Amino acid sequence: MADPGLMPAASTAHLSGRQKAAIVVRLLLSEGAVPALSSLPESTQTELAVQLARMAPVDRNTVDAVAAEFADEIEAIGLSFPKGLEGALGLLDGVISSSASSRVRKMTSSDFQGDPWEQVGNVDNARLVAILEREAIEVAAIILSKLKVSKAAELLGLIEGDLARRITYAISLTGSIAPETVRRIGISLAEELDTRPARAFSDGPVSRVGAILNSTPASVRDTVLTGLDEEDSSFAEQVRKAIFTFANIRERVSPRDIPRIQQAIDQADLVTATAFASDADAKSVAFFLDNISQRLADSIRAEAEEKGTVTSADGEAAMMRIVTVIRQLESAGEIFFVAEDE
Repeated sequence: MADPGLMPAASTAHLSGRQKAAIVVRLLLSEGAVPALSSLPESTQTELAVQLARMAPVDRNTVDAVAAEFADEIEAIGLSFPKGLEGALGLLDGVISSSASSRVRKMTSSDFQGDPWEQVGNVDNARLVAILEREAIEVAAIILSKLKVSKAAELLGLIEGDLARRITYAISLTGSIAPETVRRIGISLAEELDTRPARAFSDGPVSRVGAILNSTPASVRDTVLTGLDEEDSSFAEQVRKAIFTFANIRERVSPRDIPRIQQAIDQADLVTATAFASDADAKSVAFFLDNISQRLADSIRAEAEEKGTVTSADGEAAMMRIVTVIRQLESAGEIFFVAEDE
């Protein structure tokens, strides 16, 4: 009888990868080891369970051959990496900053909500063309395939002819690509296109300065604008366009919106503003009163005359309250400013 140790090793060539995996799992379980199968994708766990159910008895030589092959593959691994995002972040704990760690978590595909391709499709053509010209032909083909036909046609028209032809041909080869792969590509693009430097302010400097000066007394506003003219005349001009003061009512408010504004403001403020106004402010008062009922306008003029002299503090405060109401109505979409001529 031949010595078992001298018997030739059984071949595993006739076994599929799934069959080998089933043999290894069954061997580990028989030895009391519990492989961490729960960390595998659910689809892989399902396939493995089905394969275990289909397996016929396997001879000892074949089991030994599969085990030896498995051991050789394990020993050939020079370096292993943690499984999953949390494992990777655990490995990098103390190496990367907490803000970087937080950003990585936000960028995981499992956290992505909705269809990434819808987000990609809303990006302007110039940015998408740059991506199509940079990416591999196969990826570019997937991108065009997932966009609306009209959008894809526009992009093809913006790409150099030879590249457009190669991408178009590659589209015919995309049919066998797994949906999850296509989704991952979409998520990667959506995250890249959505990446912006963090902003400390939600609006620009012109808007911020304009909003501040809208709420300052005219004397302070004029002094600041004069100083801005000396420092940066272009910036000062942009700020002037962003400012909306009482004097701008005549130029920026439509006559049809005056009755709506009149209902929203405190009539006492209009009386005070009428009594205080001069120069450009007086023109706005006249414009305002010309576009409300004549009886009410006459009443306001009479009250303003009776009021007599108004201090600068009271007059400017009343005007600023009226301006604030107008800006609130404009922000709410209840009225619309008339566009200024360039």
